[in-house]
Amino acid sequence: MTHFDIEQAIGGQVRSVSGKNARSATLMEYWQGTASAVVDAIAENWQKTEERYNASRMQHYFSAEFLMGRALLNNLNNLGKIEETKAALATYGQELSDVLEAESDAALGNGGLGRLAACFLDSSATQDLPVRGYGILYRYGLFKQYFDNGFQGEKPDPWMEEGYPFVIRREEEQVLINYADLKVRAIPYDMPITGYGTDNVGTLRLWKAEPMEDFDYNEFNSQNFTGAIVERERVNDISRVLYPNDSSFEGKILRVRQQYFFVSASLQQIVANEIAQRGSLKDFAKNNSIQLNDTHPVLAIPELMRILLDEHDFGWDEAWKIVQGTFAYTNHTVLAEALETWEIAIFERLFPRILEIVREIDRRFREEMAEKGLSEDKINYLAPVSGNRVHMAWIACYASYSINGVAALHTEILKADTLNDWYKLWPEKFNNKTNGVTPRRWLHQCNPRLSALLTELMGSDEWVRDLDKLKELGHYGSDPAVLDRVNEIKHANKVDFAKWIKNRQGIEIDPNAIFDTQIKRLHEYKRQLLNAFYILDLYFQIKEDPSIEVPPRVFIFGAKAAPGYVRAKAIIKLINTIGDLVNDDADVAGRLKVVFVENYNVSPAEHIIPATDVSEQISTAGKEASGTGNMKFMMNGALTLGTMDGANVEIVDSVGHDNAYIFGAEEDELPELRKTYDPRRTAAETPGLQRVVDALVDGTLDDGGTGLFHDLHHSLMTGDWGGADEYYVLGDFASYRETRDRMAKDYYADRRHWAAMVWKNITESGRFSSDRTIRDYAREVWKIEPQKI
Repeated sequence: MTHFDIEQAIGGQVRSVSGKNARSATLMEYWQGTASAVVDAIAENWQKTEERYNASRMQHYFSAEFLMGRALLNNLNNLGKIEETKAALATYGQELSDVLEAESDAALGNGGLGRLAACFLDSSATQDLPVRGYGILYRYGLFKQYFDNGFQGEKPDPWMEEGYPFVIRREEEQVLINYADLKVRAIPYDMPITGYGTDNVGTLRLWKAEPMEDFDYNEFNSQNFTGAIVERERVNDISRVLYPNDSSFEGKILRVRQQYFFVSASLQQIVANEIAQRGSLKDFAKNNSIQLNDTHPVLAIPELMRILLDEHDFGWDEAWKIVQGTFAYTNHTVLAEALETWEIAIFERLFPRILEIVREIDRRFREEMAEKGLSEDKINYLAPVSGNRVHMAWIACYASYSINGVAALHTEILKADTLNDWYKLWPEKFNNKTNGVTPRRWLHQCNPRLSALLTELMGSDEWVRDLDKLKELGHYGSDPAVLDRVNEIKHANKVDFAKWIKNRQGIEIDPNAIFDTQIKRLHEYKRQLLNAFYILDLYFQIKEDPSIEVPPRVFIFGAKAAPGYVRAKAIIKLINTIGDLVNDDADVAGRLKVVFVENYNVSPAEHIIPATDVSEQISTAGKEASGTGNMKFMMNGALTLGTMDGANVEIVDSVGHDNAYIFGAEEDELPELRKTYDPRRTAAETPGLQRVVDALVDGTLDDGGTGLFHDLHHSLMTGDWGGADEYYVLGDFASYRETRDRMAKDYYADRRHWAAMVWKNITESGRFSSDRTIRDYAREVWKIEPQKI
């Protein structure tokens, strides 16, 4: 499309959505019109891609969440139409940057699991691979976070209220979902996934739950107005919210109802396509692979069995063989509590037939394991049904032909510990697929200054499709002119972020300070508490001796806590309370600042990551599966300060210990250390640590009378079922403080040397491109080939 074509397309679409002269339209109407113009421009190629993929062997990616972020700029970037669109909008007196800000983030995901899925779709599209994503079209997503006196509050995130042109309703392809107590229409909405430098357009299919009848006319006519819509609202609940609070039985019912809803709808569509293309299902596994992104979609296994047995008259053995050739399972955790189990009573209430199939899977598994000579205790432990619960991860391990971890260390822990019994049974199933992130969004798009430098030095933008090319630029790490430009780019990005956070939250920060960042889901194992304790200790040191030299730092946080996760919400309150203490004290002015970015999601991350100097990746060793934030930061020139955990291990392997800051106990050291570990003694013997811990309960910090800080103190000193200081916060504190202090001194000691370390990280980041991850999956697990239109 030429500049004139884009101008005409945008003008026509804006008039269509607004009903006004284009020059009278609002920014939202310009966003809608521009987005509609993009969909119009790719529509033909999108259909051709769908037809080509449907006729090939396909990979189907099942995930409860896809954290997509804003779509317009990403599509314009992939299509190479940013400058033309900017010029076209200028003819109507509009700035592209203003139009882009009118878009809401698609509230379809939460954390790394969902963002990984989004990156995978981008990489699949860019490499012309026949991959389709499947999930739920959440009306409100997780929630919109706000702070009230430092406490996290939650409210709905109505991201689609004014329309969203990048999701296309396909009502003609609806399917029916049958529960024992409910019948539901599943309506597909398709989101186009453009690739970079290709005409292929992939698809994310999102299912929305709708009632069979919008309301009960007879009830309404009898003036029972509320009763007339009860069924409608009950159905709408299925696709209303991501991860509804499941602390109650009814919450658990809704979670499982959601999971069955999207896997059943997706399988019905996949089966229908197989029959349309090939006339039968006998070669289903030959033509289809389904990746289960964690345990949320595992109900797809008994559901495919149900479809084959009940609707297509397969025998059990033949159906089970198809299932075993179809499913691959990605494990994302070493935490036992994250391996989903559900009460049998939930299955009995929602889908007795699925429970029958699960019980038969369990019976046959027990027979097979007995024949292998496993003890009764071991069989009971591994069985899909035991303890009156259905074990989703065990079903996945039994039925899947591939089981993968998402970082080298994580996969080794799975084999040695978490899934060790399964590894002993079927070692050939296990493989590692280290996570990755798309360089299109997370470097080329969000950091245009650095992107331009890389393209200039390389002489082309081929690195955007092949990030390994950046290794060729490694020698510039000794070029003073390039290193100075790296520092200038980072400073300019920090100035931009300072303006953004001032406009967004009214917080003033100094771009000359070190920007030290921890942005990720709030969980105890990720140890935001350790970060907070360091800041509080530094504050106490300054109060004790105001003349002490402290390198100026801005501590940046971004995190949401699950609504029912009380201790995580306590940590958010603690960080905000420490922020109030530090930010309002004249003794630390100009030296320390705490910034908690409210309602953290993809768009704020695109501002934070390019501006960050230090990336906090400080989880307890052996607890983080991989992490992808660490990769995004590395790609944008932030140095990793972290433990040897998750993908940090591979980052250090790539850049060397001299270009990262590593601290703390390692995963294989912790069991021995814990034998004699006493957090009370550690707090007392570590200089300054006791007063930090005491501040939780001595009145220094105010939790509003909730007792939340006392509970944090209890978790460290006394503990619950996991023991005192389960995540070794106090145990690692001394090492963390020493390493972080050294990092801050290094930053100011030699800015060119710091830039050389930054450059090493940038140019070694190709290993962490999701393009590489997807190539590995496509070749080793999915067995698919590019299908270029």
